[in-house]
Amino acid sequence: MNSVPPRIVTTAPGYWDEARRHLSRKDRVMKRLIPQFGEACLRSRGDPFTTLARSIVGQQISVKAAQTVWDRFARLPRRMSAANVLKLKVDDMRSAGLSARKIEYLVDLALHFDSGAIRVDAWKEMADEDIIAELVGIRGIGRWTAEMFLIFHLMRPNVLPLDDVGLITGISRNYFSGDPVSRSDAREVAAAWDPFCSVATWYIWRSLDPLPVEY
Repeated sequence: MNSVPPRIVTTAPGYWDEARRHLSRKDRVMKRLIPQFGEACLRSRGDPFTTLARSIVGQQISVKAAQTVWDRFARLPRRMSAANVLKLKVDDMRSAGLSARKIEYLVDLALHFDSGAIRVDAWKEMADEDIIAELVGIRGIGRWTAEMFLIFHLMRPNVLPLDDVGLITGISRNYFSGDPVSRSDAREVAAAWDPFCSVATWYIWRSLDPLPVEY
């Protein structure tokens, strides 16, 4: 008899409706974009290890490619956890589409979680920049990955991931008619988004790919 996999419960941030109203008032592009995606919103699966692992898998590849690789990788362990990832064979992980470097990063991440070196509960009370500083101490986690964690796991409302290619591309298309955009240009646009840069970023991503990303 086949067992039924547990249902993954996702939660939406409590500030979402307020953010939508704020962005629609402050920004003409957001006023146009937000209604296009109905009730869809940022959601977290609530598992820090999975969130960081998915971010590592997604580094430097497209959203579609990242989803494909993740789906293959996620089928390898019986349940996605640090302890189970440490039991996987390197050849199996490579067959899922992971590079040697990403395998190293995922193993190091699993070691940090499995050993108790990471104290997830403490992050709830920490400032965004303090969490980023702690996370970048793990191999393979740079600022971009840490920012994805802040957005998708901790659901912090005001993260602006300037290293994200999708964000820069989306700002270029939506605000500059496709012309090249500098980090300074992006910051200028995002000034109107404060204190909901995470939400505006999510809508910019959706303008490029209507399928929501869930880390």
